[in-house]
Amino acid sequence: MSQKTEQQFEHVIKVCKDIFKNKMIDYGTAWRILRPSSVTDQIFIKAQRIRSIQTKGVSKVDEGIRSEFIGIINYAAMAIIQLELGPSDKPEMDKDEALKLYLDNLYKAKTLMCDKNHDYDEAWRSMRISSFTDLILMKLHRTKQIEDNQGQTLISEGIEANYLDMINYAIFAMIQLDFPEPHLKKEA
Repeated sequence: MSQKTEQQFEHVIKVCKDIFKNKMIDYGTAWRILRPSSVTDQIFIKAQRIRSIQTKGVSKVDEGIRSEFIGIINYAAMAIIQLELGPSDKPEMDKDEALKLYLDNLYKAKTLMCDKNHDYDEAWRSMRISSFTDLILMKLHRTKQIEDNQGQTLISEGIEANYLDMINYAIFAMIQLDFPEPHLKKEA
């Protein structure tokens, strides 16, 4: 991975981590009560809103797509935690442990991205942000299908792999939003 990509990825992780930590101060770890399928639906709502704003070109709620990509990253990391630990009827979790698990998942996504980046030579840098949105929505539909099949697949990767890809697609979108390349047309 290039040093530039490394720095930009770390920037996005810091932005997302700061929001995750602040929300834990406000809400605790209430998300621990959610079943993984409910987290999938929450991510779907965020991705669908991004696509709607991209298609319509306007937002009536005073939050742009950047905050929704942050939400996708954070909810996908939480979803992986929920897959591992299962939902809890007593959702309070030690905040340091929650943050550790959260960061473990972001860095698991980063490792995956580094491996794929090696093979694809940062092709994502030439992609449109709307394509990342569509890919996230496709991964969500795949995840819902796997969930509906009680996690059983014949040949496909599992649910966690889809969440990791969602994290990376959303991070790529964030990098393009926060560090626009002059040779690429700005697109939301």
